[in-house]
Amino acid sequence: MKSGSSGLTTVQITGLFLGIFGLILPFLLPLGTLSFAGQIGLGIFLMAAIFWMFEPIPIYATSMLVIFLQILLLSAQGPMYMDAELPSGEPVELQENTWQIPTNALKDDNTVLVVTEPGKTEPVRVDVVERNGRHVIVHSEELSADQPIVTDTGHRLVNYQPNSYTDYLGTLANPIIILFLGGFMLAGASVKYNLDKNLTRYLLSPFGSKPRFIILGLMLVTAALSAFMSNTATAAMMVTVILPIIAQLEPGDRFKFGLALSVPIAANIGGITTPIGTPPNAIVIAALTDYGKSISFTDWIIVAAPLVIIMLLFAWWLLLVLFPPSVDRFKLDIKGKLNTKPKAIGLYVIFAATVLLWITENQHGIPSSMVAFLPVAALVTGSILNKNDIRNLPWDVLWLMAGGISLGIGMDKTGLAVWMISGFDWGAMGYITLILVFALVAVAMSNFLSNTVTATLMMPLVISLHTSGVMGDSFNLLVTGIVIAVACSLAMALPISTPPNAIAMSTGIIRTKDMARIGVIIGTVGVMLILAYAVFYWPLVTN
Repeated sequence: MKSGSSGLTTVQITGLFLGIFGLILPFLLPLGTLSFAGQIGLGIFLMAAIFWMFEPIPIYATSMLVIFLQILLLSAQGPMYMDAELPSGEPVELQENTWQIPTNALKDDNTVLVVTEPGKTEPVRVDVVERNGRHVIVHSEELSADQPIVTDTGHRLVNYQPNSYTDYLGTLANPIIILFLGGFMLAGASVKYNLDKNLTRYLLSPFGSKPRFIILGLMLVTAALSAFMSNTATAAMMVTVILPIIAQLEPGDRFKFGLALSVPIAANIGGITTPIGTPPNAIVIAALTDYGKSISFTDWIIVAAPLVIIMLLFAWWLLLVLFPPSVDRFKLDIKGKLNTKPKAIGLYVIFAATVLLWITENQHGIPSSMVAFLPVAALVTGSILNKNDIRNLPWDVLWLMAGGISLGIGMDKTGLAVWMISGFDWGAMGYITLILVFALVAVAMSNFLSNTVTATLMMPLVISLHTSGVMGDSFNLLVTGIVIAVACSLAMALPISTPPNAIAMSTGIIRTKDMARIGVIIGTVGVMLILAYAVFYWPLVTN
């Protein structure tokens, strides 16, 4: 694709203009009941979605821009709403139940907004008797001379109570962000002191030298590491482990495709296991927590681990069927020596203590995000990580997550999320069908977008279905959120679907058609398994 003079590709330039157009589009369309603030929120949502798809700027930069625009355009301290007051006045009673009101006080659906309390209004239906220039004569038994009405229904404060700018800035210190920061610091220290390689060496040794068990061992170790480390870092390390094994195969041996594919598949599936395993888990947990549906570290493992185990075993079987081994034995040569220096030992203690506290959260009651500050503080206090190590942490991922959380807050506060679902009869769909649709959409979107972005875009819709009550008592917010998180991680049909896929593809061993075929099969089976768990298992363990 050719680049423009700015250095952007044609696709990126297109995305840039589409994103800017998306930001202003809501103000060019008749959007019915959507408030002025909701129009701003919709513009920010469209811009973010387009920028995340086309990447005219880095995806973390889009998240920063989202937070900035929300502070500027939606917060109580921003120029749009600073010192703004809702225009209101009392209706003039001409005779019993007949009132004179300003023309701007009458909405298109023949309702008047009555101020019930500061920042809140309630629509009242009226019958128009006469229109007279700047005023309208209406008939209503519900209006009162001592109850103010909104005199300008198009005002930016109608149906919106701006929240503090700190709500948007505070997403950078959201407990889920801190949880991931702790996980990132543990992972960074593990790489620095070769704990990851030593764990791999010890964990792979029981699987012997037979090909089918070696590939099982590779997948189990990769999944276990991905549960606590970055999927990307885990995949990058494990690829170096499989290359010497692949070198022992004949050039035309198809088993090498299975070996190379086992790493990204296991990394993607393994990340589902814990709250810190992959960003979509954190996005979903953060959204659920905001609505009183918290889930502990241990409970998440109880929810996710059975599905992870089944998917890993299915993927292992599938790899052996599609790419059967042609040799009887492999020679494994994974060199390494356990680091016994004081700082390394300090890391081992901190790592073990943190993981132990995480998985026993239900027993001691200390929140996992609070536990995450143990490695944050201890690793730097003990000089196990230095300032350069801190600089090298994946801060872009944390910014991306913070922007997603902030976008969800804005969509909720402006009423945009509820408005987005109001035009569809969700109740007619049925809960099981809804779960299936959400899972399919999440998998499909995540194959082309970042799975973090997909979770970010879908969770406000899930939250709105919960708060609106359109699905009735059958809707389970916690289970539906889990469906989104798990489905996002099961998208692995393309090299661009996940970073582990891209890393494995960079070896030059994997063919795109093989990745697509096995990715589609895993995604399809995964959706069916998600549906079964969402109906029969997850409601039991989340009550």
